[in-house]
Amino acid sequence: MSIPADPVKLMKQEVGKAAANLVKSGSIVGLGTGSTTAYTIQYLGERLKSGELKDIVGIPTSFQSEVLAKEYGVPLTTLDAVDHIDIAIDGADEVDPHKNLIKGGGAAHTREKVVDYLAKQFIVVVDGGKLVERLGSSFAVPVEVIPMAITPVTNAIKALGGKPELRMGVKKAGPVITDQGNMVLDVTFDSIDDPVNLEKTLNNIPGVLENGIFVNCADIVLVGEVIDGKPVVRQL
Repeated sequence: MSIPADPVKLMKQEVGKAAANLVKSGSIVGLGTGSTTAYTIQYLGERLKSGELKDIVGIPTSFQSEVLAKEYGVPLTTLDAVDHIDIAIDGADEVDPHKNLIKGGGAAHTREKVVDYLAKQFIVVVDGGKLVERLGSSFAVPVEVIPMAITPVTNAIKALGGKPELRMGVKKAGPVITDQGNMVLDVTFDSIDDPVNLEKTLNNIPGVLENGIFVNCADIVLVGEVIDGKPVVRQL
């Protein structure tokens, strides 16, 4: 007896695969973080193994993507060793109609931002549930903060009208600690009318390393949806 496939999982696989198929031989590839991007890394490994793809190197945005790349045989390099990134593939927690994003559900947004903005082409892979009319509709803005500054940054964010909450670990006592050794405040705003300025304003608070608002950087958004029980991928 065969177990019926989970359509949501199939859809994530299809979106991840569609993004992996856009990578050309000889490319330097930014490897994003998260469940959908994990399939992209897997398919890149399969394309390399079959010989369909040659001479690519990946730049991981997190410990998770580094581990997956090693598991699937995608060679890795660092930003010190390259002078550009051809293509970056990453997920998002929210995408608005202008292709602005909120990222950082996995607390990797600082490294992701470095890699995604450097890339000549940045491809976002999401499921239909991540599409919103306005950023901040369903997801808080993650803000990475150096530990000594957590109280003054919290106060500064409250003065901006945000409601900050320290992200706590799951199956771990205490707060989430990023790959850089910092903490994350998840900030809810009543409405984000101007994501471009909010991103700058948050980053100008002393003690903030980076926030999860990504503006003017996504080139292609691939959206996966389940229609009549079948996975469908469309471009935004």
